[in-house]
Amino acid sequence: MLWSGDGVLVIGIAPPPSRMEARAHLRQAVREAAARWLKMDIGAIAVESTPGAPPRLLLAGRAVSLSFSHDEGISLAAVHLHGPVGIDVMRVQDIADWFMLARDYLGPQVAQELASMPDPQRPFALAQAWTAREAVLKCAGLPLTEWDGTAPACCLQALPLPAPYVASLAY
Repeated sequence: MLWSGDGVLVIGIAPPPSRMEARAHLRQAVREAAARWLKMDIGAIAVESTPGAPPRLLLAGRAVSLSFSHDEGISLAAVHLHGPVGIDVMRVQDIADWFMLARDYLGPQVAQELASMPDPQRPFALAQAWTAREAVLKCAGLPLTEWDGTAPACCLQALPLPAPYVASLAY
């Protein structure tokens, strides 16, 4: 368990190399962590996934919000008992076309803020902005699209992770 509070549980694992195995391991880790957190029998907890819909955690048949995120070397999950949730993780890295990426997906204001930063600080700030945007969109049940000015209202929190990772939680 990485963090819990306000009816939210965040867990992280170092997944196996294949995406399919990472998904299976994270789902099992979510079930185990939720069972400990809620003092429930693990047999009463299931992960439900339907293509095109956000995953849900079933707690003795009651569905609650669940969000997953993966990057090379880390997988995160967030559960929210009282409403929607979104989580995103990203490895901090230099991205050659960072300005176009930021302008197209994070909006002109974020792109300008990033442009005004010293070069060494930009990759971390870009990763923070990207994970915040992705987490908020997941929380709102929206897909990642080019910037349209949409800014769903959510509580947003940066999660403390070891370098080189950045993660955001929205609920």
